[in-house]
Amino acid sequence: MEKSQASKRAEDLRQSVSRHLYRYHVLDDPEISDAEYDSLFLELQAIEEQHPSLQTPDSPTQRVGAPPVEAFGPIEHPTPLLSLANAFDSNELKAWEARNQRLADDASFEYVCELKIDGLAVALTYENGLLKTGATRGDGVRGEDVTQNIRTIKSVPLSVNKERAPSKFEVRGEVYMTRSGFEKLNAERAKENLSLYANPRNTAAGTLRQLDSRITASRPLDIFIYSLGWVDDLWTPTGHWETLIQLKSLGFKVNPHMRRCGSLAEVEDFYKSWVESREDLDYSIDGVVVKIDSLGMQQRLGIVARDPRWAIAYKFPPRQKVTKLLDIGINVGRTGSLNPYAILSPVEIDGAMVKMATLHNEDDIRRKDLRIGDRVLLERAGEVIPHVVKSMETDPDRGPAYSVPRNCPVSGDPVIREPGEAMHYCPNSSCPAQFHELLKHFSCRGSMDIEGMGVSLAQQLIETNLVKNLADLYDVTVEQLASLDRMGERSSENVFNAIQASKNRPLDRLIFALGICHVGSETARVLGARFPNLDSLRTATEIELISVNDIGPVVAKSIAAYFKVPENLAVIDRLKLMGINPQSVVKDLPTIVGPFSGMTFVITGTLSEFTRQQAESAIAERGGKIGVSVSKKTRYLVTGTAPGSKLQKAQLMGTSILDEDAFSRLLEQGDTTA
Repeated sequence: MEKSQASKRAEDLRQSVSRHLYRYHVLDDPEISDAEYDSLFLELQAIEEQHPSLQTPDSPTQRVGAPPVEAFGPIEHPTPLLSLANAFDSNELKAWEARNQRLADDASFEYVCELKIDGLAVALTYENGLLKTGATRGDGVRGEDVTQNIRTIKSVPLSVNKERAPSKFEVRGEVYMTRSGFEKLNAERAKENLSLYANPRNTAAGTLRQLDSRITASRPLDIFIYSLGWVDDLWTPTGHWETLIQLKSLGFKVNPHMRRCGSLAEVEDFYKSWVESREDLDYSIDGVVVKIDSLGMQQRLGIVARDPRWAIAYKFPPRQKVTKLLDIGINVGRTGSLNPYAILSPVEIDGAMVKMATLHNEDDIRRKDLRIGDRVLLERAGEVIPHVVKSMETDPDRGPAYSVPRNCPVSGDPVIREPGEAMHYCPNSSCPAQFHELLKHFSCRGSMDIEGMGVSLAQQLIETNLVKNLADLYDVTVEQLASLDRMGERSSENVFNAIQASKNRPLDRLIFALGICHVGSETARVLGARFPNLDSLRTATEIELISVNDIGPVVAKSIAAYFKVPENLAVIDRLKLMGINPQSVVKDLPTIVGPFSGMTFVITGTLSEFTRQQAESAIAERGGKIGVSVSKKTRYLVTGTAPGSKLQKAQLMGTSILDEDAFSRLLEQGDTTA
């Protein structure tokens, strides 16, 4: 076949194969048999192999995967991929609507309801009609570049009609694996005597992050597009529903079960129908996403913390099972905290085999009266985190009440528990368990931000004795990194360069990275602004530290104690010799005047709608201060689940106590009692 004829035939085949892919994978309405499709695809593949110059980026043949890469590069999201606040019952959903109505002058809303797919969020960018990049959510600001893997998903259009689409835009969606596809994949692995995967969600996430995209191409991933991320042209939709319809018309796979609702009562009906029928689907859902339809109203309501006010995830009731509590283990955290966890007789909940669950602290275990050997009620909160609800036992002749070990299970040192604290701590900063967690913390984003320093690499560096303290990290060579498992030449060079680049992080990042007990990112920012360098901080007395805004006596005592440990000082001296001695660029933080000025907040327990850092930032942005322990100066105690002894102390002192809903209202409305 001459090249001109081949070019025309290849173009016809590309259009035909793409159309049949769309009908099969998006519309679920094939026009031809699988054999006929395979014949067309193989003919196109043969022409492109004979004439490589005829191959185009959007050709269906480009979905088969490419040779492995050594690592994923980062992709910055031009607009953040925000998380969603949760509602777990109708009262919380009504409270969400009421908050929005107060902010919108009692406006009424129309809603769009969509199924909340249990998968992995991604952002796809198109330029001039062609798929350019695909990225994971990551931390919401920066994700991983998984473009080559995204291209293997047959329901993702490699190109769209550039005459009808914006010149440059981003869509957001959820990558998932069907239940039938998951079962088939596990059946194939069982035949080959390979270990079986736990559940479709985790398998989809792992598949999308395969360095070898040929593996990704061999597995049954799919996608639903649920929103427009951003667009560089004026586009006509005025509402979310209309946006989804236009995206569908461009060839994107939109979930067919979305519904437009004129009231919250209609939203409730939609939700209840799927609580009852979710098992009829071939993919997992864990709730319904409710969005205000008007894009103008979305912009007006904006975001709080990292969640849009105009959308909420209405989660399904948690799945619960009864199983046996075999034992209670202890994990030692980076600050030395002893964190208990439940070791359970394995039980399956919603497709996942659960063997362990979180236990917050000794007080929480005793409040629930959990004892080894008990039958306990277990649930997956939000269908993700295993959580022990209560003991099912009533027999008075049960085992003894649980107590945290009086010695660290790793170092053997006697543990301590400060008055007013919920946690027990190992005081030995050289404890091996602490150091593994500390090295991960030191390297993570927000600390020294060492790209490529993951859990496995940190563990190998410690086990091979290459890194015994934080300063050792800066002595590691490219050759030593390359000698470790799964570390190629390029990835070793990348990690080495990232370690060297971290020497230039600002002072507050270094202070946070050291892992000083009670010193979070906000406290580190305050210290980094107040003290010119690390030397001035290490010589500061407790009285000098307490004089700094937002530093209370507990935090001051912890900082002073850290700098009295000879091993800590030796590490800091070595870091200085290696050129890691950042200087503060400001002498003091500007005073933020806002609705919380003059107020001190203390946060206790686990928050569901905010991370601890998000809650602290929201308070600080409004002029408030963050306290560590409840005192006479505390205006509000914000409580999550398992609040510990701070709640009892606040109740005794008459301190105002806020649950998360009350805290959210306070953030929006300000303090009305002043």
